[in-house]
Amino acid sequence: MSRKMDRRQFIKTVGGAAAGLAAGRLVPAGEEKKTVKGSKRSRVLRIAHLTDIHIQPEKKGGEWTASCLHHIQNQKDRPDVIFNGGDTIMDSLHADRARTKLQWDLWIKIVKNECSIPVENCIGNHDVWGWDKKKSGAKATDPLYGKKWALEALGLSKRYRSFNRAGWHFIVLDSTHPHEGNVYTARLDEEQFSWLASDLKKADEKTPVCILSHIPILCACVFFDGENEKSGNWVVPHRWMHIDARRIKDLLYKHPNVKLCLSGHVHLQDRVDYNNITYLCNGAVCGGWWKGNYQETPPGYALINLNSDGTFDHEYVTYGWKEI
Repeated sequence: MSRKMDRRQFIKTVGGAAAGLAAGRLVPAGEEKKTVKGSKRSRVLRIAHLTDIHIQPEKKGGEWTASCLHHIQNQKDRPDVIFNGGDTIMDSLHADRARTKLQWDLWIKIVKNECSIPVENCIGNHDVWGWDKKKSGAKATDPLYGKKWALEALGLSKRYRSFNRAGWHFIVLDSTHPHEGNVYTARLDEEQFSWLASDLKKADEKTPVCILSHIPILCACVFFDGENEKSGNWVVPHRWMHIDARRIKDLLYKHPNVKLCLSGHVHLQDRVDYNNITYLCNGAVCGGWWKGNYQETPPGYALINLNSDGTFDHEYVTYGWKEI
């Protein structure tokens, strides 16, 4: 369904800075896109992977989110679909009802008015409402408590799911699990892990699989998100990367058709290849929470080309954010 996108109005809002949006490409990775004589390889799907948007009215978070969506839609090689990797709003874990509503209303408005590409959504930890009950004032009996508000705002019927498209099988996971004392931890609950094992078993073994999660199953950049070595040992917090990565890795190893895992959460950009699976952590649309780069990673998104033979190529793209 086509949605209205008033670019002229947006440019007027943010001023001349938006008119000069850069089309910079950074950190190309993955397999080089090429045509091999006699090969059956052909591109079947082009994805724009946006993660950690953290939309908010402050710091022109809404305007720059629209700018990012415009940048995607104005690509000469326009993506077929957007994968939203979660942390869509700045925060609702600790926010009260009014603040949470303000953020979700802004997201819904921006997508309706500025996006004409279909969006597949994933839930992030900051999309969960009220788990910090002291700060949020939320009650577990509220109909929108926890992940229910995010499901409604994102148009999802389930917090995890799978679907087929363009000859690939896609799995969308829910990485955020409640944790007493730390609000949340990064892991799959037992119900979801059993479903994942069943879903992978049911998938045609010749069909390549791509997994989308908010929190990385496996990444390298997590070591540099904070002073994780200050004790003299590397200590990676259980909220930064899946604490159940070992058993997920063991499960995925049984399914050689799993080719690619996409994530965000860390706001940094990296690639890890392990057991013939590529794990991509694809930065953040908001960069350092709308304050510029987060360490060495600028605000941006990833473009991913999926091929018919299970191969892919990708690049991290900046969209011209600058402080106004």
